[in-house]
Amino acid sequence: MRILHTMLRVGDLQRSIDFYTRVLGMALLRTTDRPDQKYSLAFVGYASNPEQAEIELTYNYGVEKYELGSAYGHIALQVEDAAAACARIKAAGGTVTREAGPVKGGSTVIAFVQDPDGYKIELIQR
Repeated sequence: MRILHTMLRVGDLQRSIDFYTRVLGMALLRTTDRPDQKYSLAFVGYASNPEQAEIELTYNYGVEKYELGSAYGHIALQVEDAAAACARIKAAGGTVTREAGPVKGGSTVIAFVQDPDGYKIELIQR
């Protein structure tokens, strides 16, 4: 077994595609529109399956906002330089919610950014 994708429900599909591609540098891998079922999908990532797992962005027609709840944590992305990644993300209009620095109690450098729907994304420097 292996992870294929993680699905996130989004309030504006194009806004989310823009964030994940323009701000985080992912590629738009494929889209599907299902008007009879009233939803659209966009798959984004740094490579397609089977090379890497993808993120499935799901837009349900007419739903502009979701309650994220207290169970969701974050998606983690490996970056070469967390501080430089934060600078690029801010320059592209993204929101950094925790600047790059060591994780509490450790030495791994991390940062957090937030997508337009409020989902947290951890950047881990490696």
